[in-house]
Amino acid sequence: LRSSSSLPTTSHMGSQPQPQGLQYLFGGLSGMAATCVVQPLDLVKTRMQLSGQSGKAPEYKNSFEALINITRKEGIRNLYKGLSAGLLRQATYGTARLGSYNSLSSMFAGPENKPLPFYQKVLAGIGAGAFGSVIGNPSEVALVRMTSDGRLPPDQRRGYKNVGDALARIVREEGVTALWRGVTPTMMRAMILNPAQLASYSQAKQMLLTTSHFKDNFTTHFTASLIAGFVATAVSIPADMAKTRIQTMKVVEGVPEYKGTLDCLMKTARSEGVMSLWKGFTPYFLRLGPHTILTFVVLEQLNKSYKKYAAAKN
Repeated sequence: LRSSSSLPTTSHMGSQPQPQGLQYLFGGLSGMAATCVVQPLDLVKTRMQLSGQSGKAPEYKNSFEALINITRKEGIRNLYKGLSAGLLRQATYGTARLGSYNSLSSMFAGPENKPLPFYQKVLAGIGAGAFGSVIGNPSEVALVRMTSDGRLPPDQRRGYKNVGDALARIVREEGVTALWRGVTPTMMRAMILNPAQLASYSQAKQMLLTTSHFKDNFTTHFTASLIAGFVATAVSIPADMAKTRIQTMKVVEGVPEYKGTLDCLMKTARSEGVMSLWKGFTPYFLRLGPHTILTFVVLEQLNKSYKKYAAAKN
């Protein structure tokens, strides 16, 4: 199975290798296309993760109530608040993680393009996640702040106009290092999420194609993506919740609300219960599931288009 060693396809197509730059470009474009669809769910997920913070009464009973209340109070248009930051996040983090995952997979596969064992897919996912999260953390900070701003009282809102304004003001008001606030839980989440999402997609697709019921088509891509989205959601959401709270916290008189990732997780579990670490599971899965599906399906189509182009050129 030639496609089993990397994401949707390998970077080697017969005698015509896919340029490495295209792997990164296709990864970024596919993630940006998916973000345009699921941005409202990302906003709901962020609001759910911040609801009930510091022992306060939860703002929403469930994700559906959150979606209805946000739409009623802020308008449908505001469901896409932070879209510019979401697109920049995919252009940086998404491009880096998907491109480097394919590059690492191709390196492990070697010239023979042999199928990778699962542990090598996991290692590629961990490396890609760590690399992508460091590159994309500034846009992550801007995204979380922009999507959470509407829940604050008017006098406490940051009021960023767009991602460019957000990044410029963060540097001006808090210093350059603030762009990498929460980078530790961001890396933790990425190093958990990427092996779960990318490796499980590769593994699920490989297993499906070994049966007589699936071929390398949309149905297989959709099924493998759905499996990958669920696995990634289940294992990564506690780290994502910690990241969200750390990146939105305000420092009062030099004292941050949380000292670090572990402190945030422990305080949250102690004041809100252990299951609160999975708060926002539904919108997170509803966002990550379709995002995973759309990302990989678009990536498959881009790779197939390049294959046809390369074949025609030869």
